[in-house]
Amino acid sequence: MRAPTIGFIYPDHAAEDDYPLAATELGAAGLDVELPVAHIYGTDLHAIPELLDLGSPDKLRHGADLLAPHRPAAVVWACTSGSFVYGPRGARDQVQALARAAGVPATSTSLAFADATRHLGVRTVAVAASYPDEVAELFVEFLADAGVEVVSLSSAGIDTAAEVGTMTAAEVRKLAESNDHPDAQAILVPDTAMHTLAVLPELETALGKTVLTANQVTIWAGLRLAGLTPTCPALGTLFAEGRPHVDR
Repeated sequence: MRAPTIGFIYPDHAAEDDYPLAATELGAAGLDVELPVAHIYGTDLHAIPELLDLGSPDKLRHGADLLAPHRPAAVVWACTSGSFVYGPRGARDQVQALARAAGVPATSTSLAFADATRHLGVRTVAVAASYPDEVAELFVEFLADAGVEVVSLSSAGIDTAAEVGTMTAAEVRKLAESNDHPDAQAILVPDTAMHTLAVLPELETALGKTVLTANQVTIWAGLRLAGLTPTCPALGTLFAEGRPHVDR
């Protein structure tokens, strides 16, 4: 029997190895799943005009074409800034067009963040962003539309996704841990260019609360679109059946 397949459209190259890592962890938890990644290209600047171009219909249609041979059950635009930069309505229109192009259900990382916070009952968050301020502020506005209050925002001001992809595990941990806030039920780390999956369990243990990261929520949302609801504690509270870190 063929394993379920969820396809991901990923911009350029940075932290795409989080996806095979997730497939391995899911397999160890009892879910045999394929998570192919198709790359689309553009400038990797964290700047609004470049991000609008990166998430354009033509580029995403090309990504859907690249994934078609894998026969995915769902596809995900695996880019946070390249989706929230369109605003809440624009991000929904973006994935509707992608779903038409792919012929299967579709979503994006920004919408996955909104869905994950809703699923966990998270209402207040701290955001540890890699982006420049003007881009990070657009994510705050996007979350507000989803009913999520950002009680603390930090923006590291990193200009390119390629640079974010070089961050070490220690640097990722420091970014998240140094930007926690006592009023935040969860910490959001919103860049798919950042390697985060390997440090998730220890981050949540150290902070005593939910940590949601871009590649994590992207994979979770793709699995849900395909009708799968796996339990895999190695991928954090979002994948844990009991979800102990969320204070309701």
